[in-house]
Order: sequence, then C-alpha cells, then structure tokens
Amino acid sequence: MNRRGVCFVLAAPSGAGKTSLSRALLAGDERVKLSISVTTRGPRAGEVDGVHYHFIDVRAFNKMIERDELLEHASVFGRSYGTPRAPVEAALAAGQDVMFDIDWQGFRQVRAAMGRDLVGIFIRPPTLEDLHKRLVARGDAADEITRRMAQANAEMAHEAEFDYVVINEDFATALEDLRAIFRASRLASFRVLG
Repeated sequence: MNRRGVCFVLAAPSGAGKTSLSRALLAGDERVKLSISVTTRGPRAGEVDGVHYHFIDVRAFNKMIERDELLEHASVFGRSYGTPRAPVEAALAAGQDVMFDIDWQGFRQVRAAMGRDLVGIFIRPPTLEDLHKRLVARGDAADEITRRMAQANAEMAHEAEFDYVVINEDFATALEDLRAIFRASRLASFRVLG
C-alpha cells in the first residue's frame, strides 16, 4: 500500500520563530521535505538558489502564473513569491510529506487547491511585547520593526483559519507540539493510493 503525503503549512508573524522551528522539524523528520518557493527578489547573503528559494525574474514568475504552475502566489513587501505546483504534487504522490513556509494568504490559496491534503499550523509569540523584544534582539532596524509589528497584528487576526495554533513561548515545547501535530495528522489522514 502506498501512502499519499500530507501538506503542512506553517505560517507566523516575522520573529515568531517559524524558521527555527521548521529547520528543527526538517532535521529530525525524514518523511517531510520543505517546499522551495520561487521569488522575484534577489538572494540575501548566504542564500543558495534551489535550497532557500528558486530566484527568478518577474517575466518568468508571470509566465508561471499564466500557465497555472503555482499553487499560490503573492506580493509581500514589494516582491513576488509563489509555490510551484509540480514538485509538490510529485512528492505527495510518492508518499512524501511537504512543509510550506508561507503566509496566511498563501495558506488560503493552497487550502483551496489541495483540500484535505493540507494541515494549517499558525505559530505565534505569547504576546506582541515578546515579538517586539525578539525583533529588537535579532537586530532589525527600527523602521523595519515598526512595519513588522503592524504586519503581525494583521497576520494574527487570521490565526483562527488554521487547524492548529502553536504558541512559541518555549522553543522545546513548541517543537514538541509541532511534532505531535505532524504525528496525529499522519495517522488521521492515512490514505492509500489506488
């Protein structure tokens, strides 16, 4: 019997710890792989094409939209991001789970496209004050912190749309909560391919 994979979407305000948690999940679970998004922004220091993102130009991005090759796409902070459909579908058909690192708008689009193959998890800080402290501690510029705090309020207003909300007050506890969600979702959604 071949099991169909499950899509796990992790969304969070910037600074809530989503990247650290997703890296820890990926490092400890060979059954899940990260969906690599395409983006029109240039690579940041240390980013590798095909590992962190597929870096493409605006024209190529628009062609992907025209050909319905993206499960979701959005403009975030003036740059375009999207999730290629083909690698996700291939992974799921092969029984591989796929984790998405996208925002709540992308989650809505992927949920519409994937239906029951999707589990949405919203990661939030315990308070907005904690989030502000994290952004300051990681060295974000003051104007960037102001923008991200405003965005965080808007993003957290959508957390009820997700299947689960994980509060990242303590990293180890949040990671174990995520692992429990993954385990339970795999058992609840076990599907045999014909």
